[in-house]
Amino acid sequence: MITIRALSKSFGDNEVLRSIDLDVAEREVVCIIGPSGSGKSTFLRCVNRLEEPTSGSITVDGVEVCNSKCNLDAVRTSMGMVFQQFNLFPHKTALGNVTLAPISVLKLDRAEAERRGREMLERVGLAHKADMHPSQLSGGQQQRVAIARALAMQPKVMLFDEATSALDPELVGEVLQVMRDLAGSGMTMMVVTHEMGFARDVADRVVFMDGGVIVEQGTPEAILGNPQQERTKAFLSRTRT
Repeated sequence: MITIRALSKSFGDNEVLRSIDLDVAEREVVCIIGPSGSGKSTFLRCVNRLEEPTSGSITVDGVEVCNSKCNLDAVRTSMGMVFQQFNLFPHKTALGNVTLAPISVLKLDRAEAERRGREMLERVGLAHKADMHPSQLSGGQQQRVAIARALAMQPKVMLFDEATSALDPELVGEVLQVMRDLAGSGMTMMVVTHEMGFARDVADRVVFMDGGVIVEQGTPEAILGNPQQERTKAFLSRTRT
């Protein structure tokens, strides 16, 4: 589903990503872990070109994302992304937030968009909150609306950039459960996370990044339970797994 070759990204003299290669199979869940500043979020943002790669190639479902002739809007339609911050429109209801892109981008009529929107809100356990505004929702509920918004575009891939890091601890579980359910349904997912329990339980593969490179990758059991590289061991020793 995703093929990344020699991906590099620099901000001025700061080389944030250094010639990364990665493949993600259809229906695979890949969790990306590593210390702050290791390039994880930049890596994810390059995959759908929210950040412009300095060099390298990214192919998603057969489409070369970095090609100048690539229809970037079409590519982004097939890749849902959920950020640390919820980025909901405060003046719109939960349903209004979820239906906005299907109406404006996919050109669905309002009735069809609302049917799909309510279906997606039900999928994340928030059908009963459809008519509420973000200010009336908890942080966990807002993030679940953000996930429903991404799912309403019927993406082939979901990208999660530390989707629980802005939440109070007691709200983290409800968002992780939605992500677990998504993974169980066969969605292809790339997940930048510091939730090691989630990575252990849900990931097909864990990728450890540091210093803009992939240090090692493997099954959760291999990386979280028996890492081979000293940098991985040092990171995990400071992290609850």
